[in-house]
Amino acid sequence: MNIIISGAYQTKCGELWDKSLDDLIIESIDGSLVDASLEKKDIQAVFLGNKMASQVSDQNHLSALITQILGHCVPVVRVEAACASGGVAVSQACLALESGQYDNALVIGAEKMTDLPIDEISYALMHAASECERDAGLSFVGLYALMAQHYLQTFGATEQDLAFPAIKNHEHAKLNPNAQFPFSISAEQVMQSAMVADPLRLLHCSPITDGAAALILENKQKKSNQVQIAASVQTGETLSLSERKDITVLESTKKAAQLAYTQVGVSPEDIDLWEVHDCFSIAEILAVEDLGIFPKGEGFIGIRNQECAINSKNPVNISGGLKACGHPVGATGVKQVVEVYNQLKGRAGARQLDNPKVGLTHNVGGTGGTVVIHVLKK
Repeated sequence: MNIIISGAYQTKCGELWDKSLDDLIIESIDGSLVDASLEKKDIQAVFLGNKMASQVSDQNHLSALITQILGHCVPVVRVEAACASGGVAVSQACLALESGQYDNALVIGAEKMTDLPIDEISYALMHAASECERDAGLSFVGLYALMAQHYLQTFGATEQDLAFPAIKNHEHAKLNPNAQFPFSISAEQVMQSAMVADPLRLLHCSPITDGAAALILENKQKKSNQVQIAASVQTGETLSLSERKDITVLESTKKAAQLAYTQVGVSPEDIDLWEVHDCFSIAEILAVEDLGIFPKGEGFIGIRNQECAINSKNPVNISGGLKACGHPVGATGVKQVVEVYNQLKGRAGARQLDNPKVGLTHNVGGTGGTVVIHVLKK
């Protein structure tokens, strides 16, 4: 695969009560077009990742809204795959460009989440879980808490070990002007924060977030030193945790990663930076194992030993991740690609790495029912 990224933009993440979903979409579109030196009339196709517009923003016909914003007739596909909606939107755009049907595509990820009470948002999010899990009264933090409990019992990690992904990602977010929580937190603060679902406390959890991101993708290289999407892989597994053999492994992540590495001809040792799906701290620990950064059962040790910090060999979630940059669910998979793109272009500001060449994004829907991985190369 050789899809070129010619423009990228991300809005601020946070409780953006002065902005509507329309405002966020328009801002991300305009920003990406300016970055790509294109106009609205140039766009040939649009792929939009969004999960909850019908429940939160009373709008379920987003494709027509995008056409209205662009001001000309253009095919628009809305993609819904829970928290992997943005990543799947990117993947679908890549496939459309690979087919040769279009020369360019606009990819948008957008979500407005803070206009409803948290119990209503939690209920809406659980539409991405199985009926039996909902009937049992579980929320997503409850599901990931079950995964965390089994992981701690199996591999000897402690509740405090769950704090280290969050601490690291908050340190990274301090360098990101778009982050929702750009400030430090301590292990003591994490351990003293409210218990949400044992063993996951409030500061183990990503926040409810508003935000949007957009990409302009093209299938023809126009100039040198561009960034390409070299692999785009989507996989999936069971909707229910109860149907899996081992809830300390996301087989969907392992399968997608292996396919992506094979497509590009790389191994985990060749990846210079990683944006992984850390909706809860246990999710990052599982991700760094399933992606092959660390052996099974040793991810928490690597993160605790700062082997995933910005100045390490395997920097993970330099943006602040979902935990501290924010998790606008339909936008997350797109903003991950924007972050890696900016790093490979050398324009990530205070968090810029020294000449990275290959980056990977990992976007998860539900508890792993959908996983999307992209490998970007300079």
